[in-house]
Amino acid sequence: MSVFPSPLSPSAITRTLRAAGCVFAEDEAELLLANAAGPAELAAMVERRAAGLPLEHVLGWAEFRGLRIAVDPGVFVPRRRTEFLVSQAVDLVRPAAPVVVVDLCCGSGALGAALVDALDRVELHATDVEPAAVRCARRNIAGTGQVYEGDLFDPLPESLRGRVGLLLANVPYVPTDDVDLLPAEARVHEPRVALDGGGDGLDVLRRVVAGAPRWLAPGGHLLVETSERQAARAEETVAAGGLVPRVLTSDELYATVVVGTRPA
Repeated sequence: MSVFPSPLSPSAITRTLRAAGCVFAEDEAELLLANAAGPAELAAMVERRAAGLPLEHVLGWAEFRGLRIAVDPGVFVPRRRTEFLVSQAVDLVRPAAPVVVVDLCCGSGALGAALVDALDRVELHATDVEPAAVRCARRNIAGTGQVYEGDLFDPLPESLRGRVGLLLANVPYVPTDDVDLLPAEARVHEPRVALDGGGDGLDVLRRVVAGAPRWLAPGGHLLVETSERQAARAEETVAAGGLVPRVLTSDELYATVVVGTRPA
């Protein structure tokens, strides 16, 4: 941990962050001290965090499955619960088998980066409609995959049709009326398009399911994250799209994932 001759001692930073409402103020103070290049930068980082900027945007990175993922301001911050989706995707692939992976609504590219890290032979393609997210994802998966700017399947190469073994879609699933109830860190600092899932939160999921069968290989899998209360409707949506659905949950991570498999 870096130590500077500064009035911003660990205890002073902790008090400042705690007064600003940061629940894990002591842990965050340690991270800020360890990552600041000097007293001036440290003071600026503490000020930005106390003003409500997400810690990951202040640091410039988020930890995801043991990886340090670059996260620029205005880009959706990968959540720890989404590690469950990646774990389930890894379990669906035969060891050492090559797999084509498409990551829709990729945000920072964390899911694709984690899969490349976990699997031996991955052909990775990712898309996002947000230019800032595309720039960030290209940094995180540089040299290991392709990132395209556009809406869902639209920018993908036609050569991928019928070849995708894993289709990841961490789609926005917050109902429109609930977006304003989210913590300010998400509501103010993350793009609304990455949060708002429409009236019941499943609008984007429906669009993904409608297109998935044309892109999935026989036996290929679609994995989407949803909330516990939406799981039953999401499962029905996946089944109505011609895929065989399963709902998986993690009590530890408070995560719910729906897997839809294209019949072989």
